[in-house]
Amino acid sequence: MLYVVTGPPAAGKSSWIDAHAKPEDIVIDLDRIAMSLSGPGAPNWNQGELIVRVAQRARYAAMDEAIQHLDRLDVYLIHTMPNPKAMAKYKRLNARIVAVDPGREVVMKRIAAMRSPAMEGVATRWYNARRRQSVTGMPQSSRRW
Repeated sequence: MLYVVTGPPAAGKSSWIDAHAKPEDIVIDLDRIAMSLSGPGAPNWNQGELIVRVAQRARYAAMDEAIQHLDRLDVYLIHTMPNPKAMAKYKRLNARIVAVDPGREVVMKRIAAMRSPAMEGVATRWYNARRRQSVTGMPQSSRRW
């Protein structure tokens, strides 16, 4: 099964995965990938631009390989704000979409305490997009996501 875990920065997406994934599952998390590519003492978040660029390439390669093995293991993928093309792909893969959101106030406090101020803009875009979806989107209560 593919689990696509969405949510604003600092929402607790990695923590949700830590609580649900088993040791044999694959976890694709850009923060973890960037951390593994960074030198000793690097921060958990806010890595440099070049490290993030290399980590993004590694993330795409990991995603391409991991989806070929969904019949044998679970894959947990963090994708903060998937675009419609990505959502269509996840739907074709019968993914379970999980939105982690402790609330805007909590997220903004966590960002102020732990993340780059630029993440406030990402969180704002996430909340704005979610609000637009609920207003203009069709209700889909028959789906788990």
